[in-house]
Amino acid sequence: MNKTLLYDRKAEAELQSPDQPMMMIWVREGGPSAYSLETAALLGGVHPEMLRHYCRLGLFGEGYARPEAEPVFDDNALYELRRFERYRRHHGVNRRTSRLICGLWREIERLQIELRLLRDS
Repeated sequence: MNKTLLYDRKAEAELQSPDQPMMMIWVREGGPSAYSLETAALLGGVHPEMLRHYCRLGLFGEGYARPEAEPVFDDNALYELRRFERYRRHHGVNRRTSRLICGLWREIERLQIELRLLRDS
């Protein structure tokens, strides 16, 4: 079941203003999500061809880099896309270093999981 929520990037007090743009957010209950290239691009705020370029660069891992298959994105890939776009736009990270940065993020997350498992055992 999908629910539609309205979200504004400004503070709640500013929601009363009719000139503030609203953003539609879909909240999906239960089950893993799968997004087409076009849907993921829309949700990530990039053009579908730019998302395809990111896939060819290997930003989301080698599984997305295969040109013969149409990629299907999950919530983790969408999170990585949004995070990368935020860094690219707000911190000036260029696209040439993007593969390295995304690989480092994945490695850090893998090591954090490993550390948690070692602490818990």
